[in-house]
Amino acid sequence: MKQWLERHTQTLVGSLGRLWTQPFATLLTILVIGIALALPACLHVLVQNVRAASGGWGNALDISVYMKTDATLEQAKQAQKRIEQRRDVEEVTLVEADAALAEFRKSSGFGEALDALKDNPLPHALVVRPAEEFRDPATVDGLTAELRKIDGVDIVQLDTAWVSRFNAILDVVRRVVLLAAGLFALGILVIVGNTIRLDIENRRDEIEVTKLVGGSDGFVRRPFLYNGVWYGLGGGLVAWLTVTVVIALLGEPVQRIAGLYGSSFQLQGLGLEGSAVLLAGGVVLGWLGSFIAATKEIRGIEPK
Repeated sequence: MKQWLERHTQTLVGSLGRLWTQPFATLLTILVIGIALALPACLHVLVQNVRAASGGWGNALDISVYMKTDATLEQAKQAQKRIEQRRDVEEVTLVEADAALAEFRKSSGFGEALDALKDNPLPHALVVRPAEEFRDPATVDGLTAELRKIDGVDIVQLDTAWVSRFNAILDVVRRVVLLAAGLFALGILVIVGNTIRLDIENRRDEIEVTKLVGGSDGFVRRPFLYNGVWYGLGGGLVAWLTVTVVIALLGEPVQRIAGLYGSSFQLQGLGLEGSAVLLAGGVVLGWLGSFIAATKEIRGIEPK
């Protein structure tokens, strides 16, 4: 095992040294791989940030229950207690009519017009949040129907159609990201495979001599596999750096726009897990591309 590790370590370092002797060609290959990895990675980060900005749409399933205008606060509290006893309800928040009017006066800018009103036109309201395991459309519709039967309830409002449409759009975008990632991955395999193939052709004489003295195909192939690993790792680092720079450049403008809408949202990058996946993906694609090309090419080279 120690000898096996030593041979692989020597080959790993030796392959890096050989690439270092051709810096321009190596850099071009790594940049192409990095760009191919960065494009789907940026799209993925975009989708994840849009989902994060939406807050998971947890509040979108809240059901607004408006009491009748002549319903008393005590009736609203009784309705609240009755709803809280349901196992398909996670939380019930009571919004008193006076508090709602004060909030509307503060945010609407119609303070003087509201002062002319003799009575509060707003009813007491309840905000009902379904339990997490009861948030499928059919169950929520059933809960809405049950809430309408409670004494003193006037209107029960639930509008999640726009959320469904938005999530459907995000799902389409996510599938597009997956398709783009697949196409770019195929392109990386071709790029690495072609680079390794040219490298093998340049070292054909060396390979023939190695096979002549008893070197197996696996032994001859090993340094080219490590070349692919270095290409993939370098491309993954370039892709990670690209995504990081994009997030840094767009972070401040996005935060400023979010602030105008009263949100503290900030752009999020790949994170530790996403960065690890990106680097590992680059290494795997580099190794796989070199394995396919090296296996095919080396098998066809025999000592004369």
